[in-house]
Amino acid sequence: MYILGIDPGYAIVGYGVVRYEGNKFTPVTYGAITTPAGMPFVKRLDIIFNEMTRIFATYKIDAMSIEKLFFNTNTTTAIDVAQARGVIVLSAERSGVPVFEYTPLQVKSAVTGYGKAEKRQIMEMTKMLLGLQAVPKPDDTADALALAVCHGHSAGSSLGRLNLNLR
Repeated sequence: MYILGIDPGYAIVGYGVVRYEGNKFTPVTYGAITTPAGMPFVKRLDIIFNEMTRIFATYKIDAMSIEKLFFNTNTTTAIDVAQARGVIVLSAERSGVPVFEYTPLQVKSAVTGYGKAEKRQIMEMTKMLLGLQAVPKPDDTADALALAVCHGHSAGSSLGRLNLNLR
């Protein structure tokens, strides 16, 4: 199974593609889609959509794992991130890839086994699980890889397989 993890944003979209087979993860590609500050927002969304479409066309993605949004402070930022997230989800839909959403608590639990793990712990465990030399930068990329690992663990469980069959 090829899983695309996404950490959504409009300035930086972290992405990571992993292969999950036989309870083992192998990194395929990872990085960040960046859009310049000061560029019209609609143009930024266009860049995100086009880059996401390119990723789907390049790699045979079986599932996309994306973080559920939760904001309790800056509503302007939340709305902009939600718009970017919508473009990302649309690109998955247009590519025929099912989308799975996970909360930060679910990601922490799946990657470290502890729902209150600190960001550094998640990054280190992701690095170990993927056999990487260093934690990927920017942090959005590392977060995206953690989301892909989360889906692999969730989809690999009996409950996860049942959930996949219901979609």
